[in-house]
Amino acid sequence: QVHLMESGGGSVQVGGSLRLSCAASGATDRRKCMAWFRQTGGKAREWIGSISVSNPQIYYDSNLEGRFTMTLDNAKTTVFLQMDSLKPEDTAMYYCAAAFSECFLGSRDVEAKYAIWGRGTQVTVSS
Repeated sequence: QVHLMESGGGSVQVGGSLRLSCAASGATDRRKCMAWFRQTGGKAREWIGSISVSNPQIYYDSNLEGRFTMTLDNAKTTVFLQMDSLKPEDTAMYYCAAAFSECFLGSRDVEAKYAIWGRGTQVTVSS
């Protein structure tokens, strides 16, 4: 079983930056594609981006690319989400997810692709 744990959330002022981490443990070799989503209130989770574990391919939501950057550590067990120029509308619970299929297979921006989820970390951006 794969377990994911997010960290790095907190409160930041408009224009600030945060770096979220997602540490994987357990059967980490099963992961093929890692993703970040976010959720506010009762809305559906919004896809931020996905990164392939086996190669450097990264995919982003076009509205967030440029401010948000995903990276993978050398051990390929921790995924980072660097968030810059934060806005109040970035306030959300941020979730990390893992899929057992490659990012390029199926719809990588859909929750159903991802079998494993972390518990989330809260990000609050205030003016």
